[in-house]
Amino acid sequence: MSTTLQVVVDGMYRQGRHNLAINLVAENGQPLPGWQPGAHIDVHLRDGLVRQYSLTGQSDNSHHYQICIARDKQSRGGSRYVHDMLRPGQVISISPPRNLFPLIPAGKVILMAAGIGITPLYAMAEALEAAGVPFVLHYYVKQRGDEAFLPELSKPFQHGFCEIWHSSEGRSPRHHAPAELLDPAEDTHLYLCGPEGFMSHIHTAAIDQGWREANIHTEAFKPQTTIAQAGEEGFTVTLASSGQQWPVAPGQTIATVLLENGVDVPLSCEMGMCGACLTRVTAGEVDHRDTVQSAAEKCAPEQYIALCCSRSLSPNLVIEL
Repeated sequence: MSTTLQVVVDGMYRQGRHNLAINLVAENGQPLPGWQPGAHIDVHLRDGLVRQYSLTGQSDNSHHYQICIARDKQSRGGSRYVHDMLRPGQVISISPPRNLFPLIPAGKVILMAAGIGITPLYAMAEALEAAGVPFVLHYYVKQRGDEAFLPELSKPFQHGFCEIWHSSEGRSPRHHAPAELLDPAEDTHLYLCGPEGFMSHIHTAAIDQGWREANIHTEAFKPQTTIAQAGEEGFTVTLASSGQQWPVAPGQTIATVLLENGVDVPLSCEMGMCGACLTRVTAGEVDHRDTVQSAAEKCAPEQYIALCCSRSLSPNLVIEL
């Protein structure tokens, strides 16, 4: 597990109707570890409550981190705590940044964000502008006043531009496909971040227009909706290092079974979104239910499983742990 860092809430700023941006500085006054656009941190908000938030803003600023959190009516505790309880001057623990959604070198980049999915893509836009890489950022919100980072995104860019779409005015991603989506050039990459339905729709539209799977990159801000299948069967999980085996019943997670039997599991989000518990599989067929790995990674010869949510399609699954 990564060593945690102690940081101070240095400022809190309203960003649109439902969003709160938070600046974090090191408690000891030292520079914070470097990061690249797409990175996120684990934020320890109170006893046992850990959430993952994307870093945003300018990645070359080592003096503070910025995160932005939307108030979520279905909050499991994190959003509610941040908006109602967190205050400037409070000391909290965070993890060092890790990046499962990095920018890939490209001739041009198309960024498409919905809601609070703007946070990593705003950081990408700033980095692309600084690097002189042509880009377009399409940002979808429900209505005017919902936008985060509106002054920053409204400024003139030299190497790209941002277009904001308001679904209340009939400009939703389901009714208007940006022109850039119709031109799948070989050296152009597409980045999507937002709710599952938004990303699924844009991903399907992009594939239909001839985009290569390898040129499409996604990050979810909510766990994928999973419907339990009737007749779902249990299986056995085996540790390659010791040969120990335990049954995993329907409705149980591999992580839960391992923890109950004294095996340390590096958990964080427990929703298949952060990648902390990805573990190499040496035998067996994985039923992937995470949103961290790409479609290509889920089909790769070397398989990894998210212990917190994914299951096995074979009677026995052997993992390297």
